[in-house]
Amino acid sequence: MLAGAALAAASATAQEPRSIPIIDTHIHLFDPRRPQGAPYTGPEGHSPQVALPDRYRSLAAPLGIVGAIEIEASPWIEDNLWVLEVAQPATIMVATVGNLRPEHPDFPEYLERFHKNPLYRGIRCGNLWNYDFVGQVENEKFIDGLKLLARAGLVLDTANPTIDLLQAIVRVSDRVPDLRIVLDHLPSLEPTPETRDAYEAVLSELQKRPSIVAKLSAVIHRVNGTIATDLNTHRARLDHLTEIFGEDRVLFGSDWPNSDGSARLDQVVSIVKEYFASKPQLVAEKYFWRNSARVYKWIKRQPDQPTLA
Repeated sequence: MLAGAALAAASATAQEPRSIPIIDTHIHLFDPRRPQGAPYTGPEGHSPQVALPDRYRSLAAPLGIVGAIEIEASPWIEDNLWVLEVAQPATIMVATVGNLRPEHPDFPEYLERFHKNPLYRGIRCGNLWNYDFVGQVENEKFIDGLKLLARAGLVLDTANPTIDLLQAIVRVSDRVPDLRIVLDHLPSLEPTPETRDAYEAVLSELQKRPSIVAKLSAVIHRVNGTIATDLNTHRARLDHLTEIFGEDRVLFGSDWPNSDGSARLDQVVSIVKEYFASKPQLVAEKYFWRNSARVYKWIKRQPDQPTLA
């Protein structure tokens, strides 16, 4: 009887979610109440939102999220500073990723200015704000800017994956091999039968480049007008991407509050917690915080935020 009780207790413990601190590597901050407004105000089809650290903390802390990295939600140069000013007093914010154009003549000056704040950990470029990332790859000034970014020890985040964007990232990595590159929202890229071969080919190339990591973010996303929040719908895609990138090159990101267009923050967290619950503790820790600490080199700002040391 005692043995049976012990077995039952062990089984219940094994099924309980493990307490792993989470660093969310992909949230957006904006405030349309500002006199100048904001270029992004929340997911399409929803009323304008205010997305500031206190609101995020109220939703995130009960889920075990202890820190967050802000990813740009504005092409305005002055909003690099605005986000830093908003993040500075909010200790849940461990880093920001801004918006600068590497090919711009003023890029070195702006990069040096913003990088003086240790929270500024990189820039975002991709399929956003009508930017032609694919075309810029052939621009030597763009490549020179990315070399400067790499020398500063900062990260390039991409925006909104497509196959041609991923193909361009392969070329960028070949030109600037020491640049750490973070691919966002890969689970949301749905190849068609016509693009399947190109999709698999570019994933194979990305697999060979250890400086490129992937956010398993936007796991819950709209497909042909339908949203599925159960893990079984998404498990095969997650299995494939984790096999391609390996346990050392995947990160957690919620995409809050843009994710509200598909699922609540607790649902976003729940589905990946369920997925990683069956994996070894260290593998889950790598996904939820260890890999992001190594890639972004974010700043620990409160006692419950973990450290690699």
